[in-house]
Amino acid sequence: MVDFKNSETKDNLMRAFAGESQARNRYTFAADLAEKQNHYAVSQVFLYTAGQEKEHAEIFYNHLKELSGETIFIDGGYPVDLSEDLSSLLKMAQHNEYEEHDDVYRKFGDKALEEGFLQVAHSFRSIAEIEKYHGDRFGKFAQYLDENKLYISDIKTGWICLNCGFIIEGFKAPEKCPVCQHDKGYFIRLELSPFAADSLRS
Repeated sequence: MVDFKNSETKDNLMRAFAGESQARNRYTFAADLAEKQNHYAVSQVFLYTAGQEKEHAEIFYNHLKELSGETIFIDGGYPVDLSEDLSSLLKMAQHNEYEEHDDVYRKFGDKALEEGFLQVAHSFRSIAEIEKYHGDRFGKFAQYLDENKLYISDIKTGWICLNCGFIIEGFKAPEKCPVCQHDKGYFIRLELSPFAADSLRS
């Protein structure tokens, strides 16, 4: 087993911590833009994912406990995802999440395994799978925006107001929530709600 202090895994953990920390901030910035553009539900998707990125950062950071008080110098490239176009921001986020899944964290996991850090390898591989799901989610919302289907469905579906919880069935979200009067930007397909009732029944 490689000495942790001299390992490549230690550097990879710090790279991952930096990457997740930056992703959290990028998604928070994107959430602000989405809310300004009256897409509150999309804002919540970014914030929901940002919270999970924070947890990933903490997991990677905690693996570095034995080096507390030390400074780790790393190199790395991180994206500049700046756009006023919400669909573009969602696609950029999708690309970055897929890159972590397809390439970065798998390689980091392989290196951790090679150097004998099994728990770290497990974290990298498990979080890689989560990033794939993040990418899928961002891609789905980008698709809805591009196809003008964020608030319209080809089939009758449930819509939930993220402000008050009002649920309605139909082919489109109402222009205003009849209960709290918030506009349609607060509505999301019920199936995409983080705690959809259908998922609670199983």
